[in-house]
Amino acid sequence: MSARQARPAARILLTDAAGRVLLFRFTPEDRPPFWCTPGGALDPGETYAEAARRELREETGLDCPCGPELFRREVEFVTLEGVPVHADERYFRVRCDTLAIDTSGHTALERRVMGTWRWFDPAELETFPEPIFPTDLAAMLDRD
Repeated sequence: MSARQARPAARILLTDAAGRVLLFRFTPEDRPPFWCTPGGALDPGETYAEAARRELREETGLDCPCGPELFRREVEFVTLEGVPVHADERYFRVRCDTLAIDTSGHTALERRVMGTWRWFDPAELETFPEPIFPTDLAAMLDRD
């Protein structure tokens, strides 16, 4: 097995006024569909907080301060581009009053594999029929 690349990433726990969390549905060609929080890898020279705000703007159209880092996790996975990574993910909470999401800032890859999004009530997360990442998202939302 080849060595895994380091992948620092910022993730956003975006919730609306009703406490629902926004997730995107990913439909890659090499694995079953799954749902995930907005976010992504840091650009060179970027801090986690800067990346969180940029990813929030690019993936949702919202330009909001992302608040303090609430959680950190290290996970290993294969990216959508097929690269094995060791990800150092930092989670930021953003609360918003709008339900309008603008995906016009998505990259070509994002437009191809994450065309669907929706707001989830935290009670739905544990029993939803498709995988949701992080797997302990409901507990994360409860703790902050």
